[in-house]
Amino acid sequence: MIYLPGRETIPFHLVWIGLCLCYGFTTDWRPREMVGMAAATATITTAILIDHAAQGAYEWHNLAEVPMSVGLTAVIAAYLHRRHMALAELARRAADDRRRADMRQQLVRQVSHELRTPITIARGYTELLRKRVDDPSASEDIAVVLDELDKLADITQRLVTLYRIDGEFDRKPLNLGEELSRVARRWMPTAARQWEVTSAPGQVLANRDRLEAALDCLLDNAVKFTGPGDEIGMRGHVGAKSWGIEVADRGVGLSGAQNLSHQALPGTGLGLAMVRIVIGAWGGTVVLKPRPGGGTLVTLTVPHGEDGSAKD
Repeated sequence: MIYLPGRETIPFHLVWIGLCLCYGFTTDWRPREMVGMAAATATITTAILIDHAAQGAYEWHNLAEVPMSVGLTAVIAAYLHRRHMALAELARRAADDRRRADMRQQLVRQVSHELRTPITIARGYTELLRKRVDDPSASEDIAVVLDELDKLADITQRLVTLYRIDGEFDRKPLNLGEELSRVARRWMPTAARQWEVTSAPGQVLANRDRLEAALDCLLDNAVKFTGPGDEIGMRGHVGAKSWGIEVADRGVGLSGAQNLSHQALPGTGLGLAMVRIVIGAWGGTVVLKPRPGGGTLVTLTVPHGEDGSAKD
């Protein structure tokens, strides 16, 4: 503006536009600081325009642009201030929601883990008591206590599974065979079954905790509906476009009247819907079928990540 007398209109407006942009993109400015900057800008630009008008290079009536620019800037600044306040409130509420969600997850995790130990101890002592009691009536009462303790243990396990399913969705490359073997090793001591785990070599993109939670739902169901010596197997495969896991058992199986596309896993309280949450979040599918000769076959199929390829 100083060095362009007679052509200062464009830099004049650029100065005011720049001031609005600075206030819009800077959250550190308070309203009074913006008022001070606007007053300083108006004073400096007015002095330059008055000087140019005194030299005859600028029309005096054009000085009306200064109060007009100040007014326009005030309107824009008021809007931007409201926008800043709204964004700050949204950020505060989002932070509160995250904090409450973290607290809920922490509470569920602590309660579920702390409950399992006393439940296990109480069940052990109740079992000892049943062996020492000869009264049939008392034995029936103890059986009821054991049944209720089992239900409480199931609820605790559900809380743990729900907590893990509600965790982060982030996926990382995992060795499918190693993950299946690790999950199977956790389950083998819990039930006298014929466990079989096979998998094709390769890496898949998955979240370890969520995959484990989904498999826990399926294996819990398989254990409950099989007996000692029955077969439970997991088989993994890695293809060019997708990877998958099959969980099969030789339990009571499914009747033909059951709707396989919406069948809930009986007894877990979580149901097939929980498995669908995990696999569906990765763009995959879950198929439930009866096995020839008895038993159930659950097939999980998940497409590969963005690169679309398996990693050997």
